[in-house]
Amino acid sequence: MAAESDLANEISPVDFIQLQEYLEYSRIKVKDAMKEFHAGGKLVHHRFGDHIDATGFSLFLKNYLEVDDFPADLCQRLYQYFQRSERSGRDQSPHRKDGGVSLKAVSCYFSILEDGNPRDKLEYTFKLYDKDDNGLLDSKEVDKIVTQMMQAAEYLGWDVTELKPVLQDMLKAIDVDNSGTVTHREWIQGGLNNIPLLVLLGLKVAEKDGQHVWQLKNFNRPTYCFVCQNLMLGLRKQGLSCNVCKYTVHSSCANKNHTPCVRTFVRSKTEIGCSVHDWISADCESNKCEICHKKIKILTGKSCVWCRRMRHSDCVPLGSSHCDCGRLQHHVLPPWAICAMDQADSGNSLGENYLVNMNSDGHFLQIFPVKDTHPLLVFVNPKSGGKQGKRVLRKFQFLLNPRQVYNLDNGGPNPGLQFFQNLHQYRILVCGGDGTVGWILDAIDKADMVIRPPVAILPLGTGNDLARCLHWGGGYEGSDLTEILKQIEESTLVQMDRWSLQVIQADLADDGDPLPNDIINNYFSIGVDASIAHQFHVMREKDPQKFNSRARNKLWYFQLATSETISASCRNLKECLSIECCGVPVDLSRLSLEGVAVLNIPSMHGGSNLWGETKSAERLKKWQEVTVDADALEMCSQDMNDKLLEVVGLESVVEMGQIYTGLKSKAHRLVQAAHVTIRTYKTLPMQIDGEPWMQPPCTIYITHKNQANMLMAPSAKTLGFFLK
Repeated sequence: MAAESDLANEISPVDFIQLQEYLEYSRIKVKDAMKEFHAGGKLVHHRFGDHIDATGFSLFLKNYLEVDDFPADLCQRLYQYFQRSERSGRDQSPHRKDGGVSLKAVSCYFSILEDGNPRDKLEYTFKLYDKDDNGLLDSKEVDKIVTQMMQAAEYLGWDVTELKPVLQDMLKAIDVDNSGTVTHREWIQGGLNNIPLLVLLGLKVAEKDGQHVWQLKNFNRPTYCFVCQNLMLGLRKQGLSCNVCKYTVHSSCANKNHTPCVRTFVRSKTEIGCSVHDWISADCESNKCEICHKKIKILTGKSCVWCRRMRHSDCVPLGSSHCDCGRLQHHVLPPWAICAMDQADSGNSLGENYLVNMNSDGHFLQIFPVKDTHPLLVFVNPKSGGKQGKRVLRKFQFLLNPRQVYNLDNGGPNPGLQFFQNLHQYRILVCGGDGTVGWILDAIDKADMVIRPPVAILPLGTGNDLARCLHWGGGYEGSDLTEILKQIEESTLVQMDRWSLQVIQADLADDGDPLPNDIINNYFSIGVDASIAHQFHVMREKDPQKFNSRARNKLWYFQLATSETISASCRNLKECLSIECCGVPVDLSRLSLEGVAVLNIPSMHGGSNLWGETKSAERLKKWQEVTVDADALEMCSQDMNDKLLEVVGLESVVEMGQIYTGLKSKAHRLVQAAHVTIRTYKTLPMQIDGEPWMQPPCTIYITHKNQANMLMAPSAKTLGFFLK
């Protein structure tokens, strides 16, 4: 059991949560930040032996967490926490000055909390505590490691009364030769075979088929361990749950013999197309068995991973073994459609991303199409929508085959596109914002695919103008994902124009920002709205932890818009640029504009239709390359697949707000054309699909590139989504 002093020395839950928010946005590893305390580092004069002083600790946090204004009170409490922790664990150090803290304790604590590879963390921890650098850990050094891991685990939500004996038993087992010391090899091999320790160190994905993908979980209703069959007890996170099959165990039972996770592919060509149930222990309580139709009691049932049918354990062999994948059969890529092949047998050029689609034996995984299905290739941006992306990723890993669900943080979209290249009938679901959708469409272009799959969107985060136009809504609010999959099945195929943007700078010596993208999917704008977006972008880059929620981001936008209303930094924009469409100049002299927007879709600024509606009876029937006449423009409708762009003028931030709230029907229609040329004469804020930058004087050419296959939901979403 953990000593009372261990728990009394912990920082408060509020402090810990605040610290976790900073860690989530940090891109620096603790081992790299700690180099500043070594010879030649900027902070070496704050180090005294194995300790650092209060100023050095504060500077370390600012450098490591990439913030200039880390709260001083939180820094002080963290510093005092490490002091209290050390006093309870060992004698005072003669090297300490002004109550310094242990460099190793700080390093170990933060290395455990940050994301990273478990093996790298084991390596780092060993080197950190091998004080005499002899390649061995003695019993005291091992005890210190356990203490630090216990302290980190406490606020990660573990039940430490259960964890400590698990770690102690692990460390005894690691010492294979019972020498009383642990070698580097024993530490790495033993650590990599201990599941609770690996989850604590950040294990996120299974390396082998049949290996569970564990996650710490707090069960909000009575739940039983499938290994020892006892109830999960505790007020905090009581155990582990597999993201893929929902197999639940106590942390102490995770290393014991248990049912393997589901298979995700077959190993022999003879198994291709053999659709059989995959039964696993499951929480089937109060559900009826499909064979005997009686209620299933606790710990007496099994569920098929693919079709979700349930049977008593004794009834499993009594029914048919055939599996039809249930109600998600058109979306699931079942294991009998994926086979492990030698590279020579596959006949495919693997490319640089082949490792992602290989099994642990080094065989290449290849898909063999299932007749009359349209498997779904899911891409999830885990950073979209705060923590929404991570939750959606876990949910789809459970609903579908994990082999068809890709975390975009792990190699981007290319591995998934390559894996599905043999299929002629499949769909793509992009879970993220408009920027993520653009990333996937770009990857499809570059892959030069013979068949371009249609793309649906699960909008995460704010904005999501493209998702709104395609009726997927303005943002996912946590509804049942099976309903989203049903919407995809009922969706219709539409074409969407995509446009190339070329910027030729007037003077290459001018210092401007790099162009964020050269393809327009949604819109391009210059002036007032781009200025607000650029200010927001600069602030978020400086302090990303302040922009981690949808509501907070909207408040920041409102504040910046208010400031822009007062400053009017883009007034008299018509004097700073000229517009020409298909060789026809656009007259801006009669208007007082602060912004110009070039539109491909009827949504901007998170739901504003700047072009406005055109009654069907008034619409022009004939396609025209360019329309500039004011009366004719009133009859021009907007369509995302007509190979035409719409250009509008914005008078002010106030007008933008009026259009968003419906007080005004549209902005000033300037022109509708097949290609647009804009010349600017001073440095101006610009944005393309929400990505802003500052651009020196230049000439901008916008021309049609191609069309993308998109999926439109059958109707405007309301359940589980917000529209504005």
